[in-house]
Amino acid sequence: MAARRRMTAGVAAVLLAGLLAGCGGGPAQPPDPSASGTPSSASPSPSDADKPTDRSPHGVLLSAQLAMQTARRAKITYRLGADSAAGLLFWQPKTALQIKRGTPGTAEQLIVMDTTAYQGGDDATAARLGGRHWEKFGGATGADGHKEVPYAGLVDELNPVVALTAAVAAADPVLLGEEKIDDNTLQHYQVSTTAERYAAAQTQLSESRRAGLRTALAPGGATVLTLDLWLNDKDQLVQLRRTGTGPEGGADDLVQYSDFGGALSVQAPAEADTSDTGTRSTSPLAR
Repeated sequence: MAARRRMTAGVAAVLLAGLLAGCGGGPAQPPDPSASGTPSSASPSPSDADKPTDRSPHGVLLSAQLAMQTARRAKITYRLGADSAAGLLFWQPKTALQIKRGTPGTAEQLIVMDTTAYQGGDDATAARLGGRHWEKFGGATGADGHKEVPYAGLVDELNPVVALTAAVAAADPVLLGEEKIDDNTLQHYQVSTTAERYAAAQTQLSESRRAGLRTALAPGGATVLTLDLWLNDKDQLVQLRRTGTGPEGGADDLVQYSDFGGALSVQAPAEADTSDTGTRSTSPLAR
């Protein structure tokens, strides 16, 4: 089992390196993620002195929740069902996401900057749009009168603070032990919950986003979800796995995080290379 986890992590690391390298260069690509756009000043990591003194499994998960709130951003590699991608995610103070899909033969990219998103960046999009490489669209206006975050469902599935909020709300978390992933020594925790409880714990989200998250977490009618969380020595979430089975299938998601709080940024494509297509909220990259 440990060998399989090491192999999975190694493959994901290769995917991340390859996909991030593919995000630069050429008119069909977004600006380099290190370019100025979103804030890129490093956030401090919690020291041992800052950690809560409660080192029970529940106390450690609370500490991890705080650590990831402090980190604010990270590089990510994920597999959600049949979809896989790699890129950057900012979860605080505002949402920003830049990913390139890992599906063979697909060069499509996605950039989300708060309530605006850009999709494309590939030759196929340019051919469809008459030369421009990106479609630009904004989130629909919600019931509260505010614009929604495009691809919010995808963002919420990837957000480590959302996952840890669900883990903290779950009963009887357990420490399974120490494991090595990519030569890093991590602590492996596990909790059992449901899609309903996972979504209900997210009181910071609107009801519509909680409903969307609840649906996304229960493909095939999965009822019970198992969350496996691997934490480093700073209580930061390095790897998340969600699994569950239902009468018509189940969930098996893997998300990996690295470069916490690093000098990362996401920049919008040039306006001259975009075509405004109005509003859209449903993500074709999500399940």
